[in-house]
Amino acid sequence: MAQPNVVVVLADDLGWGDLSCYGAERINTPNLDSLAQCGVRFTDSHASSAVCTPSRYSLMTGSYPWRSPLKSGVLGGLDPAIIGAEEATLAKDFQEAGYATGAFGKWHMGLDWTALDGSKRDAFATNFTAQMQGHGRDINYEVPFTGGPTDLGFEHYFGIAGSLDMPPYCFLDHDRAVGLPLEEKTDLVTSQRPGLQSPGWRDDAVDTTVVAKAAEWITQQRQVGQPFFAYVATAAPHRPCVPPEFIQGSSNAGVRGDGVVLVDWMVGQLLEALGEDRENTIFIFTSDNGAPTMFPEDGDVEVHRPNGPWRGQKADAWEAGHRVPLIVAGPGLKAGEVCTDLVSLMDVRATLADLLSGPEAGVEAEKPQFTRMADGVSFARALAADSSSMADSRILGHQAFDGTLVLRSGPGKAIFGTGSGGFSEPVGAPDDTGRGAGQFYNLDTDPTETTNLWAEKNNKALDMIETFERSTGFIRGTR
Repeated sequence: MAQPNVVVVLADDLGWGDLSCYGAERINTPNLDSLAQCGVRFTDSHASSAVCTPSRYSLMTGSYPWRSPLKSGVLGGLDPAIIGAEEATLAKDFQEAGYATGAFGKWHMGLDWTALDGSKRDAFATNFTAQMQGHGRDINYEVPFTGGPTDLGFEHYFGIAGSLDMPPYCFLDHDRAVGLPLEEKTDLVTSQRPGLQSPGWRDDAVDTTVVAKAAEWITQQRQVGQPFFAYVATAAPHRPCVPPEFIQGSSNAGVRGDGVVLVDWMVGQLLEALGEDRENTIFIFTSDNGAPTMFPEDGDVEVHRPNGPWRGQKADAWEAGHRVPLIVAGPGLKAGEVCTDLVSLMDVRATLADLLSGPEAGVEAEKPQFTRMADGVSFARALAADSSSMADSRILGHQAFDGTLVLRSGPGKAIFGTGSGGFSEPVGAPDDTGRGAGQFYNLDTDPTETTNLWAEKNNKALDMIETFERSTGFIRGTR
């Protein structure tokens, strides 16, 4: 049996309730629904952070986001790389195991650009802070960047530096800009920040171009016969919501809903490119964080609830900020199952290590042994056709936009802060000492987080954070 291929699709700001297989009634997502029918759909899956950059860092490294130089917030498209050259990554695992590796779409984990004066910013310098509003007019785009995908285990990369509302507005190919972004972008859409674009740049062509490049690369690897790992990160449905004309009006949830349909279409394009090799491909679909509900493009969030029943929105410590859809399908895995185990996107790296190595993978001794490390815990047992769910004994961490720490242990959820820590009011303030004001919820009896039990559960919260410190090395009050 040939080594399985792996495709990981990461949507941008797609909420738990955005897919029809998760209950959406105004958005039809047939390709993802079909994937769920062929695999396992998780209902208690979480990003490690409620915003983009730290969540992606955890998916790629298998580590908690507070281990990176970025302690809160997100990067801009011109900020430096937050994954060090020496760090182990998902892509390096596959590369070392003999896989072809390709990344496509939104990167948003920083790139080391060279300024016109020859200098570079360093995310690992003391007191690093992100510059989300950077315009990039001081960057020398003729010089290749470093610290990007091709320095972290991907042999091929095509995509964009950050979100579609961040300069530079240009495609990146391997380690350089395609079509130098030297002209001012004058047609800024809604939330887009001022900056430079490449000639002929079109916001609505980003995702269609990216998925075409990914599908072409997959086809090439199939022809060669080499096992491959493809990481595809969509720009949609993150704002600005600019679906191409053939997608416009395809949902009953406005332009953002159309963006979700675009993501589903992209999944369909990738499945089509896989062809017969789909039967020997592990396909993972998820999102980097929950959906926002505060912007005009978000539409009527009472008619279509992008985060389902959960409280809050993107960036928040509450469930809607970090509870995300997760679908996993592949050879030898359960089909048509719903899993309620508590899992994290940080666990994907360890899970793939288990699925792709060792006798339990169903492949003989030539199977590569993948690197294991970091904070993630394998949920391969929840996927295997002949296995049961995992034991529910872990303490799992997440964080909000402002760095507020969230810990889960079974149904118990401790938030070490007084508010959302994100976009929703009250925002409050973080306090990871465990001795100030905080929040504690029992998600079994109070899934929408309406009754704060902190006064009676403060000791439980302290026990959780002390255990978390011992097991991870987290140090309170250092962020």
